[in-house]
Order: sequence, then structure tokens, then C-alpha cells
Amino acid sequence: MKFTDGFWQLRPGVTALYGQEAYDIAKERSADGDALVITAPTSVIAKRGDTLNRAVLTVTLSSPIEGVVRVRIAHHVGHAWHGGFELPGAGTGRGCVSVTHEGGVLTTGGLTARIAPGAPWSLAFEVNGKRVTGSGAKAQGYVQLADGADVAHGVAGNARTGLGAPSSHTYVHEQLDLGVGELIYGLGERFGPLVKNGQTVDIWNADGGTSSEQAYKNVPFYLSNRGYGVLVNDPGHVSFEIGSEAVERVQFSTAGEVLEYFVIAGPTPKDVLTRYTALSGRPPIVPAWSYGLWLSTSFTTDYDEATVTSFIDEMAARELPVSVFHFDCFWMREFNWCDFEWDPRTFPDPDGMLARLHDKDLRVCVWINPYIGQRSPLFAEAASLGYLVKRPDGSVWQWDLWQAGMGLVDFTNPDATLWYQGHLRRLVDQGVDCFKTDFGERIPLEVSWADGSDPSRMHNLYTQLYNKAVHDVLVEARGEGDAVLFARSATAGGQSMPVHWGGDNTSTFESMAETLRGGLSLAFSGFAFWSHDIGGFEGTPDAGVYKRWTAFGLLGSHSRFHGSNSYRVPWAFDEEAVEVTRVFTHLKMQLMPYLFQTGVDAASTGIPLARPMQLEFPDDPSVAYLDRQYMLGPSILVAPVFSPSGDVEFYLPAGTWTSLLTGEEVQGGGWRRENHGFTSLPLYVRSGAVIPWGARHDRPDYDYLDGLTLRVFPGGSGTTTVAVTTPDGRSESFTVDLAEVTK
Repeated sequence: MKFTDGFWQLRPGVTALYGQEAYDIAKERSADGDALVITAPTSVIAKRGDTLNRAVLTVTLSSPIEGVVRVRIAHHVGHAWHGGFELPGAGTGRGCVSVTHEGGVLTTGGLTARIAPGAPWSLAFEVNGKRVTGSGAKAQGYVQLADGADVAHGVAGNARTGLGAPSSHTYVHEQLDLGVGELIYGLGERFGPLVKNGQTVDIWNADGGTSSEQAYKNVPFYLSNRGYGVLVNDPGHVSFEIGSEAVERVQFSTAGEVLEYFVIAGPTPKDVLTRYTALSGRPPIVPAWSYGLWLSTSFTTDYDEATVTSFIDEMAARELPVSVFHFDCFWMREFNWCDFEWDPRTFPDPDGMLARLHDKDLRVCVWINPYIGQRSPLFAEAASLGYLVKRPDGSVWQWDLWQAGMGLVDFTNPDATLWYQGHLRRLVDQGVDCFKTDFGERIPLEVSWADGSDPSRMHNLYTQLYNKAVHDVLVEARGEGDAVLFARSATAGGQSMPVHWGGDNTSTFESMAETLRGGLSLAFSGFAFWSHDIGGFEGTPDAGVYKRWTAFGLLGSHSRFHGSNSYRVPWAFDEEAVEVTRVFTHLKMQLMPYLFQTGVDAASTGIPLARPMQLEFPDDPSVAYLDRQYMLGPSILVAPVFSPSGDVEFYLPAGTWTSLLTGEEVQGGGWRRENHGFTSLPLYVRSGAVIPWGARHDRPDYDYLDGLTLRVFPGGSGTTTVAVTTPDGRSESFTVDLAEVTK
């Protein structure tokens, strides 16, 4: 949100008061332990009379976890604040505080916050003694808007449906310094440029597809290449100006009287993510079977058990291993979404069908959403029990977009949550193994929540309650290590309930590229597991797009064939698509010891499986803007092919790189141009890597230690230790002398 008109002026209708000096600095106790509390008048106090008729900002610095500083800026401290995110890692007493004539200092781990006394306002953040950012003159502001104020506020979210971000008459903003060459990443799953400099980003969940600035997964957390990260602790609408209003700063603003944010220390990007996920939540270990290929009915296609069985049997006959079969929306009767009942006209024997699918060694996923259409037999029941979100007048909130007359389950009501979960438990007992939790972004504002939550806060936070309700059922029924979702919407902390997929893309090379950008941005936002619709959702891809996307999609943590109005089995495109699917499914199955261990590591570090190059090579400036390639785990570089010709341009960091597919060794430190057929792509292993290689290519969940091979790649020195964890939790470590290189 832009409040200023150039460098000097405010926009019409805008009044701004800025913290001008640290008038006094005190050491006090807070919920985090020792804290610095600073009174920041909105004018420099030169004489006693200047203290009258004067607003102040109260700024509190504390530390909830080592290496993290909490900053709270409050205009009126008694004003109700709707609260921040649930932060499972927050503790108390993590900072050391001192106040002298030179100012206030809070030190926590390698992070130090320094507030200078007097004017001008100067708050600095240092990592390991090096200043990385700070808050200076006119950075902390309390902004008031007159009616009709001319602020450049692009309406976030689905404006046509009345789901845009709410307006307010008061805002608090902070501006942190943006240094020369400093680059900003993250802020959720965003499909535009990976580097966020120059962008305005609104944190407001919306169902806008992958070809727009809207996002399904909005996370008010960003990571800087200067060795720190920032989380704005507000589940409501947060507006970021990343060098776009004040080009020397990152500005973030929230409505109301209070703004709270955390500065998170590095010094490396991985260190930042590890601390951020320690604070906001880490993913559990997801089951090995979920890494296999997911095959779907697609959305509006016609299907019954015979259709499903024919797909599965044909995949098996062609040696194309499938782990999960997914039933999309029309497993339920039209207009009834959701009633959690198999459409009896199409699936007259669901119990038997599920048993027969399990006999084929498949897991079963079914589509759900948090809406109840008025034709559903459950609508009247939920409405009468008070389980649906209501309007302020007490009537049930309904609309006709998506499902006719649909209502929204109120997950702030514990009884409503238990009721919803009861229907899921019945499906789990029937044989359903996991759920695709679709939607969760179209959450209205003109409503009253059962627990009194602020509607502007609940818009983004709703997805957390929805996914948690479903995830808890699976953990209860299957155990922590066997529970997995396929979720579309999320916000900060959503990484603790994997897996998430990229939403509605289109069937083009351009959409394939924007899908990758979204996944890399989400990885920078603390999400370790991610997937997408192979081939694109909208439309039907041509055979070339399908085959290139298949290779890309199978080189990630989770892989799903899915579309809107067409089947996505490979033989529907051409016979070469069958071969491409066979090559890359078999490759992924043999990589499972490596991939699964990377997932196990993610549960303790928060580091994602599919990694932006910047995360793995932070000291190489050539990778700073790269968003058409990525690292799969710590050792394998993937450069998907985004062209009909098979031409691909990519960058290899310094060192010896070896093609995983051909064994060719090349020297990095520069760009390469290659041309690849459909059964190939640039897939390179870095110097000295040791890849645990599985003995099976027919399934993802096998005993990785049985027949295990350690593939050692040239360019390393000394020794390295490699861990291998099996799906049943056994683990072994192997120490390898890299001088004895074998391929």
C-alpha cells in the first residue's frame, strides 16, 4: 500500500505520524522475558511543552527464540489487537538486554538489535556483528486515512466477488533498509518473478489461478540474501512494498493500531529457514508411499469403477508404477458438495471398490472442500446446529459461486469441527487413505465467527483451521508418519500439514515455468513439500508440453497427473509419453533412499526438498535471479525444458558436475546450452556427492537398505557420511572416502 507521493509528499487524504526519536529506553519484563521498551514521540522533544498533545509510538523489543527478535510497534497500547499466528516454537527469556547512555541492546544468539538514544530514530539489526538492516527516519509510521483518501491500494483478492482486502482508516507501517544489491525472496507461493524487489505484494489468500498476482498461499515472511528474514506476525491483510514505494526500503503495513514483526538471523538462507520453521512449525515426516505417482480421474471427466480400473490396469501393464489413485469432485453427486457420500448412480459399491483398489496395492485419495451446498442433506443439519458461518444478523452466510447456495463450515466452533471430522472418519474407516483439501481461500468478511474472531484475520487463517481439522483425523487414524494431505491453500505455519500443490495452472510451457516460480517462492517461505498438476490443469496440453512436464513433475517431492476436462493417462497423448513416464517414474523410485532421507531431514531442519539455487549456493552471485532451475535435495540440479525444441539454457555453479542420466562430466562456473529429447533433461550431480541409490523401480515404499548402492560422484575430497532411513524408521549411516570415486 502506497501512502506517499514521491519522496517528500503524502498522498491526498493521508496523515502520517512517524517515530522521531528514542525519547527513553527501558529494560522491562515481557511475555518473552527481558525486553527493551522505547517511547518514540512523533516529534523531537526539545522542551517540556513539546510532550503535550503529542502522539507516541511504543516500541517493544524481545526475543521468543534464540536468534529471533520480536518488534512490536503500538500507537494506542490498549487497543484490541486481533493477535498473531500460532507460534509453537516461541519461548521466553531468550534475549540478553542492557541499557546504557549509548542506548539499548538486545542480543539473542548471533542476532543483536541496537536502539540509539535521542534523534533521529535509529534501530539497527546485526548478525554476527555485521549490520544487515535497520529502521531509520520515517520508517515507523502511524497512518490515518480520510474518507476517500487517494492511496495506491490495489484491491487484493477476488474483488469481483466482494472478497477483496478490507479498508481501514488507520495503519501502522515499518520500513526496513534495503541495501545495495540486496534481494528479497519468499512471501508465499507467488507466480511472478522469484526476486520480489520492485513489487507490491498483498498477503491475502485468493483463488486466482497461477497466471495472476493473486496467490493461494500467502505467507507474510520474506528472506533476504543479506543473511536475515522477517515475519510479520499478522494473519490479516499485510501489504508489502519491496523497494517499490521507498526504493531504499522494504515497507510492510497492517490495519489498526499495532504492528508486530520478527527479525530472524542467518547468516545463511538455510539458517534463516531453520530458525523460522523452529518458530512457526516444521513438517512431519510424510509417508514414503506418498512420493510415488498420483493418478487422478481429473475434474469434469466421466468415470466409474470400470474407468478407474482400466486406467490402473493399463498403467501396470505398461510398467508405470502408481501409488495413489485420486477421485476428484464428482465422486460425490453434483450439487451435493460436500455430503461425503459416494454418488450411488456411479459408485454403487464403494466399500467393495475401495477394497479392490487396496488389493491392487494402491492408496486412495478423495477430494473435499469446506463448503456445504444447500442441496446436500448435511446443509440443514449443519445450519440447525449452528455449524455454518453466519452473517451479523444471525442468518447463514450463503452464495452461489462454486456450489449453489453453499455455506461455510465454521471451524472456530469446536463442535462444528468435530462434526466435520466425524464424516471424514467414516470415510477413513471405509478405506480412504488421504484427502485433497481444495479451496479454503474464498472466505467472506461480512460474517460473524463462533469464537468472535475478527473476520479480516480469519480470511487468511481459515485455511489453517480447515487443514488442521483434516490432518488431525489422518494422524489419529494412520499415525503421524502415515498422514498426508494434498492441500491448495495455506498461510504461515501451513508447512506443518503437508503436502501442498500449486493450484490451477494452464497447459502451456509458460504456465509450467510460472508453476516452478511459485514452488521456489513457497520453498523460500518455509514449505518443504510441494507438488503441481502435471501437464497443467486448464485445457489439454499438447504431447510436447505433457512429456516435458512429466519429467519436471517426477523430479520433485510429490507427483500428480491431474487436469480439468481431459484424462491425463500418458497413452492419451502418444506412445512416447508412455516411455517418458516410465523413465522418470522408475528414476524417482530408485532415488527414493535419497529423497526420503531429504524429507526426514526437512522434519528437523525445515529445509525443503526442491530448493531454489540461492538456498544451496548463497555465495554465488550468478544464481541470484535464477528461477528456471532448482536443486532437488542438496546434490541434484534439475533444469526443466520449457521449449518445444528441447533447447534449454541453465547455469552450473563452480565445480565438477556429472550427468545423472549419461555419466558425462562437465566443469561448472558458467552457463550451458543443451538440447534434449523427451526422455532426457539437464540433471546434474554436484562435486563429491554421494547418492544412495535404491534397488527397486516399481514402488516408492520398499526397504532401501536391501540392495542399496552408494553412487559416488567425482570432484570431492576427504570423507563424507550419508544417512539412509527406511520407510519403517530404521536408519543406517555410511562413511565414504571420496578419493575412491566410483560411478
